[in-house]
Amino acid sequence: MSNKYVLVLTVFIIWMLFLDSNSWLIHRELNQEIKEIEANKSYYQQEIEKDKQILLELEDSIEIERFARETYFMKRPNEEIYIIEYEDSLKTDSDE
Repeated sequence: MSNKYVLVLTVFIIWMLFLDSNSWLIHRELNQEIKEIEANKSYYQQEIEKDKQILLELEDSIEIERFARETYFMKRPNEEIYIIEYEDSLKTDSDE
């Protein structure tokens, strides 16, 4: 360690890896964040494709009626709707 070049090089490497504003640690965190954002992007692109498919199906009036009945429990005049819930689909206190 008596060599001044080795000492300067060591200080420089420590500075660049840990202390600088563009350090290796910050780059690693940013790369992890980029991976998470790309995963979110692919998820949302898949959801957009699903929604586009649903919109294509809803161009038919029969499909619009089916969608409204299933999703929003809409009904025709003078018609009764019964919603059947199964035990495994009900929320309990232990689920929350």
